Amino acid sequence: MKQFQLASDKPWFKFWPEGVPKTLDYPDIPLFGLLSRAAERWPESIAFSFGGQSLSYSQLDDSTGRLAAGLADLGVKSGDRVLLFLTNSLDFVISYYGILKAGATVTTVNPLSRQSELRHQLDDTGATALVTCNEFYPIVKEVQPGTSLKTVVLTDAADNKGTVHLKHILEKYSSTPPCLTINPNDDVAAIVYTGGTTGLSKGVLLTHLNLVANAIQNAIWFGWSHQDTIIGLLPFYHSWGGCTCLNSPIYSGARVVITPRFDAEELLTTIEREKATVMYGAASMFTSLVNSPAITKHDLSSLRYVKSGAMPIPPEIRDKWQQLTGIKMVLGYGLSEASPETHNSPPGRIKPGTIGMPVIDTEARIVDEQTGEIEMPAGQSGELIIRGPQVMKGYLNRPEDTRETLRNGWLYTGDLAMVDDEGYFHALDRKKETIKYKGYTIAPAEVEATLYEHPAVRECAVIGKPDALAGEIPKAFVVLQAGANATAEELIEFCAGRIAPYKRIREVEFIDEIPKTPVGKLLRRILRDRERGKLA
Repeated sequence: MKQFQLASDKPWFKFWPEGVPKTLDYPDIPLFGLLSRAAERWPESIAFSFGGQSLSYSQLDDSTGRLAAGLADLGVKSGDRVLLFLTNSLDFVISYYGILKAGATVTTVNPLSRQSELRHQLDDTGATALVTCNEFYPIVKEVQPGTSLKTVVLTDAADNKGTVHLKHILEKYSSTPPCLTINPNDDVAAIVYTGGTTGLSKGVLLTHLNLVANAIQNAIWFGWSHQDTIIGLLPFYHSWGGCTCLNSPIYSGARVVITPRFDAEELLTTIEREKATVMYGAASMFTSLVNSPAITKHDLSSLRYVKSGAMPIPPEIRDKWQQLTGIKMVLGYGLSEASPETHNSPPGRIKPGTIGMPVIDTEARIVDEQTGEIEMPAGQSGELIIRGPQVMKGYLNRPEDTRETLRNGWLYTGDLAMVDDEGYFHALDRKKETIKYKGYTIAPAEVEATLYEHPAVRECAVIGKPDALAGEIPKAFVVLQAGANATAEELIEFCAGRIAPYKRIREVEFIDEIPKTPVGKLLRRILRDRERGKLA
């Protein structure tokens, strides 16, 4: 299934990785078809392992078929949305592909989400079923009234009335899923949520083709095979984790060692014990690793490469990693709207300070910020735009945002970048004002809306303050009501109980006035530039 013909004169083709095709024919199959193929080819091979338990490819294929049959019997129909509210686990993997085999669209939610965030996603998707665990069920139970949610499946044993136990489904039903007709190019497989600048996260509609293509693009670029062992640390609910810890490994027949949380020494021990070959992570993870005394105590030589993403990594951290481990670190770029991978470093010629070049079947340009129509010459900055088979179908329930972001076949990323004369891309800044905290995307307007609930706050603006460990931390600038009093600690604590932990404010500065445009729009960039000036 070909999307378009690439121009042959792109400068990055001079440094294209040896043995990697520039274009591919993608199989015309639904996303779960990757699992079916893997089960046929490597039935007894371990697909995923976690906490002393493992699933072979045939076992995973069998379990997902049983869940699909059970969901269909519970009333889940083709095209329904089913929400997955779990941490990294074998149950997550079974649920993800079981939902797809039922003909439904899977929508994943951050397991750190609180009531308001879960309610928004339930309302936005109109999800009729949800898979979660006992730990998160009280939140689900609280927000369920008034939503379309009818069926709740729990992955662990419980006496919660009105729920269904996953184990009972897997025991009761046969492994034959419903008979489906799916158009991979048009039908939506997953709805993943990305931080917006209007205060509410946006649902990104990713088709079966989008996700199949990106899984194959990633695996072929880096030469993944049945012999690889992947560290499954990235959150599976996130588009990056979904690609590199679920879909790409299954396409390759690789083994994934599921790691539910980050602990430096535990992770290093796992790499050595499991002889892991590939690991992806945010810059904050590598910062913690190079600063851990344990890094020199473990044999990491099984790693073919590691990849840092989600936010820029400081050069000193990258260099320290190389010095301490001797393991190649590649850099790249992506966004949820592109499934998410769009750029990667060629392993044979990594250019420091760049995000590499567009991956297979992917084209990228730098255009002027004002019109988005003039292509900028090498060395000049502008907005990065992308096209390829992995680019989303659009945003859920947001036609205006879709029209603004998808124009003439191109995805306008909202990120500023430049390309050099060798065709390597350099990420510079974001037109969007989202904050990247340890790889998580935070919408300033959402945090501001929470701050405004405090009676002492008259006006506020939240920016990302550069931070060596986290990338950016949310900092609030606050104007108090006349005669009101509040401390920074009070406001920080006030927000902490109302939003997910990674979104909470880390610093507060009280000021007399928030800079705004003549029509009243917040000028966060002025505050951000002021903050960076102080740090400089």
